[in-house]
Amino acid sequence: MRDYKDFKEIKSLERRRFLKLTRSAGVTAALVAGASGALLSSEASAQTAKEERSREKNAKYTMTIATAYILGASRSYPIMQLDLKENIQNASNGQIYVKLAAGGQLGAGGALVSLVQNGTIQAAQHSLSNFAPFASAVDLINLPYFCGANQRFVNLVNSDAWQKEVHPKIEAKGFKPLFYVVIDPRVVAIRKGGEGPVKTPADLAGVKFRVPGSKMLQQYYRMLGANPTPVAWGETPSAIKQGVADALDPSVGALYVFGFKDILSYVTFSQAVPDSQVYSCNLEWFNALPADLQKAVEFASELTAHQNLAKVPSARAYAMAELANAGVEFYSPTESELGEWKAAGGYQLSQWDTFKTELAGSMELFEKLEEAAGTKGRFYVHDA
Repeated sequence: MRDYKDFKEIKSLERRRFLKLTRSAGVTAALVAGASGALLSSEASAQTAKEERSREKNAKYTMTIATAYILGASRSYPIMQLDLKENIQNASNGQIYVKLAAGGQLGAGGALVSLVQNGTIQAAQHSLSNFAPFASAVDLINLPYFCGANQRFVNLVNSDAWQKEVHPKIEAKGFKPLFYVVIDPRVVAIRKGGEGPVKTPADLAGVKFRVPGSKMLQQYYRMLGANPTPVAWGETPSAIKQGVADALDPSVGALYVFGFKDILSYVTFSQAVPDSQVYSCNLEWFNALPADLQKAVEFASELTAHQNLAKVPSARAYAMAELANAGVEFYSPTESELGEWKAAGGYQLSQWDTFKTELAGSMELFEKLEEAAGTKGRFYVHDA
């Protein structure tokens, strides 16, 4: 009981210092102090606040970056927001101060994309699926087995073909992609009480599968024999608990971060589609920066991308360990079974041709992107 009391006292102290720091030095300073553990020390908190005030005062530009995740999420979901802040500030030699709006302070998903597009904020993190309604070409990543594996995704988005064919379409909508965040492929997760593990598409026959608004993902699970059930993300935990849906497909890291560990039984690594994110920047704001600061932002973004790739396996291991401790079991399909998944819903099937031509612009351009996904560049990432 004493340990629990001590824990409560520590958390109460942290909360008081966080609120005090927020009032005196701003939310970003308080977030940075919390992420570094400085809230446990009044001296360390004061030093953090002093450093943040100094950085903001001496900077020529302020760059607000909004995310849906708390700073500590990178332990299991490598979103790297504090790293991006530090890298931009350091690469710009302090001329740019990054103000973080973390933990959904300004919203999440499509709401953040809108804020970037209209210039309310300078940059934000969001999924490529949420980016697709604003810049449709990026929805190509949702073609099943096109770039589901981490390495294929990294190959694709860092290729010359992607930069030349897709980035101009993104920029035409007012965005500059800073860097693409690798999380891990989406999985097939079955709720407690459901039958599992899911080894092949045949095991999904008639299963009520929670899907986001993506028409592509809805078609994919329908092709597998499941019953796609659109459910808003915020309502998904209760839908899984109540049996409105029997399965869902975020990455392992997302399942842990969003609190699904106690309501799942089995997770299958089907490797069909990446659960990928991107940091987008308002293009007009970026173009207004001096050339040296534009290069600084680009260098900082690439540096953070490398840090993200290095973090992927440890983040996955942590999330899996926590899910396993809650009783979740994992299954990796054999090569033969994986072949069944691809045969049932893979992007090579004619049902996907309309998506390919609409999103890429032509079948010829899609084939260039397909080649790029299969060609390893200078970036390496670990696959599950």
